[in-house]
Amino acid sequence: MPATVGLNNYACLSQVKKLGSLLSKFRMGSRRKSDQPFNSAEYWQRRYRKGGNSGAGSYGRLAAFKANFINAFVHERNVTSVIEFGCGDGAQLALANYPAYLGFDVADKCIEMCNSRFADDQTKSFRNIAAWGRETADLTLSLDVIFHLIEEHVFQDYMRKLFASSERYVIVYASNEDREHPAVHVRHRKFTDWVDANRADFKLIQHAPNAYPLVDDDHNQSFSEFFVFEKPQP
Repeated sequence: MPATVGLNNYACLSQVKKLGSLLSKFRMGSRRKSDQPFNSAEYWQRRYRKGGNSGAGSYGRLAAFKANFINAFVHERNVTSVIEFGCGDGAQLALANYPAYLGFDVADKCIEMCNSRFADDQTKSFRNIAAWGRETADLTLSLDVIFHLIEEHVFQDYMRKLFASSERYVIVYASNEDREHPAVHVRHRKFTDWVDANRADFKLIQHAPNAYPLVDDDHNQSFSEFFVFEKPQP
């Protein structure tokens, strides 16, 4: 009996070791997969090709909140032209009242959708961000985009374009703090540090908290807030 028990124990130990080895390989494989560099442009291209949209922030009461704020600003400040970096599927834009608009995005599917949706609107045009030709406008917009710029070089390039394209104002709607987020396509940044270090000629003239701050419903609440920058005129 003791010998039999010993053999059984040995067999169990052997199986445990094999299982441990398999789990170790699985963990290593998972780690290698998760360690692959995230490509934000590919993420959004794939998302739209699969029928996804610009996210909850571009619909419902969050979209209405953004539209009311920006439309009022455009009217009060006599803004005649707008450039947006990250036009998305056009759902947010459908609520906008802009005299002239040029939208850029990294996803060709977005450009296709917007061109179709606004085909009869001669005040709007759309291009892939790769076709940016240093166009400028009174106001440039970044709405729910900055925290999706995962790669550092993508963030840096985006911010340079956003401010280089503005003749007067920049409106950013985003979070503004460095902290972790569980979603692979979200990276919170304190982007105002970049503005202070790189575009000190633009001054923050307004910070407006969200009317629906995020508590427990990310479909109807948001961590984004409005930050309005102005470039003093000569």
